[in-house]
Amino acid sequence: MAQAHWFLRSLFFLGVTLFAWQPASDAQSRGWELCNETSFIVQVATGRPEGGGTVVNGWTKIRPGSCELLLDGQLTPGAHYMFAQSSNAHRGGRKSWRGDERLCVESSSSFTIENPPDCHVMGLDERAFKPVLIENRTAWKNTIRETDSYNLRRARAAGVQRLLGDAGIYTGAIDGHIGPRTRTAIRQFLEDRELARDTSDDDLIDILEQVALDRARNVGLTLCNRTDGRIWSAIGRRRGEDWESRGWWLLEAGGCARVIDEPLLQTEHFVFGELEDPDGGVPRVLSRGSDVFCIARSKFAIIGREDCEAAAYRRALFASTPAPTERKLVYEFFERDFAEPGEG
Repeated sequence: MAQAHWFLRSLFFLGVTLFAWQPASDAQSRGWELCNETSFIVQVATGRPEGGGTVVNGWTKIRPGSCELLLDGQLTPGAHYMFAQSSNAHRGGRKSWRGDERLCVESSSSFTIENPPDCHVMGLDERAFKPVLIENRTAWKNTIRETDSYNLRRARAAGVQRLLGDAGIYTGAIDGHIGPRTRTAIRQFLEDRELARDTSDDDLIDILEQVALDRARNVGLTLCNRTDGRIWSAIGRRRGEDWESRGWWLLEAGGCARVIDEPLLQTEHFVFGELEDPDGGVPRVLSRGSDVFCIARSKFAIIGREDCEAAAYRRALFASTPAPTERKLVYEFFERDFAEPGEG
């Protein structure tokens, strides 16, 4: 049954990430439950012990401010695993809630697999799962949270605000408070699509997600990782009369991130990437870069591309992209694009 549409009632009557782990408090629940206290729609994969190995299941969709059963029925106490990632509908690249345990997943569909020793031989992708120690056979509950602290009610409201922004409808704050600006955006969205005023929260979130996904496919610059490793990516472009470099976006193996959210009105765009060494060694750098931009070790947005070292930044060679087509562009990183450490 759809959840009560509490913020829609208020609309018409009133005008990167933390984990938390705790036993389930609801005596009626059975199984492993996960609550989403973030402003993102998340997709969750789990690993459970079975026999001498691990069985991995995915994907369970959890809307902002909702809880879902990951495993139903009696649990096996011991180490389980969880990986969560935000929906592709959200701007700015996928967020992930992760750990260090490497397990196999099927990225493009729902799946159940006995985890093999080599993911890539089986045509599967690899993700870093977080261990979860389950201590109760009957019920266990975990929560994923953002740095901003939301309860379930505020997470749901913040999730709608975020999706309205992702769909290009709303430019206000994502704070979990449904004020006049948010109410106006929701009302206009429902009217424009001839949706009922009593549309449930769940239906509204699902419709907004689809609108945002459609928009993401038709606007801006998207970076995609076609390697078996993780890539930290950055972009360079003109901003007014000057140049700007911006990063970092983490691209999981097989993953993509939309890094520019508006139509591409000019042809000069540049990209940079560092491919992680799975053993923690020196990363491999994009080999065919030709244009200097400045980068920093943490998240950055730098205006100008001269005298990087004097401003305590690093120099990096960015590669130029093809020209956009119909004001959008998808740029793909391949294994062959990265030099071995010490080369280049």
